[in-house]
Amino acid sequence: MGNWKTPEDLKYTKNDEWLRLEGGVGTMGLTDYAQDQLNDIVYVDLPDAGDTLKKGSTFCSIESVKAASDVYAPVSGKITSVNEALEDEPELINSDPYGKGWIVKFDVSNAAEADDLMDAAAYAEYCNSRE
Repeated sequence: MGNWKTPEDLKYTKNDEWLRLEGGVGTMGLTDYAQDQLNDIVYVDLPDAGDTLKKGSTFCSIESVKAASDVYAPVSGKITSVNEALEDEPELINSDPYGKGWIVKFDVSNAAEADDLMDAAAYAEYCNSRE
């Protein structure tokens, strides 16, 4: 059983992304479980503000000392800002995955797409099932 953080106010994907919805704005990043599995993150290939996200499609990649990993959009929308701090400090995803390690903020085009994402309890169970 892992000891990963899974904040209650977020939604989670099976690809280990988290989503925070505030009004029509989404913020997303990689989960604590994902950063733990990847180990030391050394590079984030960030998308551009203005790019369109399509639910389930790859929009950026992350490289660690162990592997490269694609990051998938939890819901559709249009990117309004990217976390440029990750260009110089990709390890923020390791140290603060739900705070300073966020990847993009975006205008959500269909909030109902989040309905099939996992809540914190379901995601914690999903992570433990993979151990």
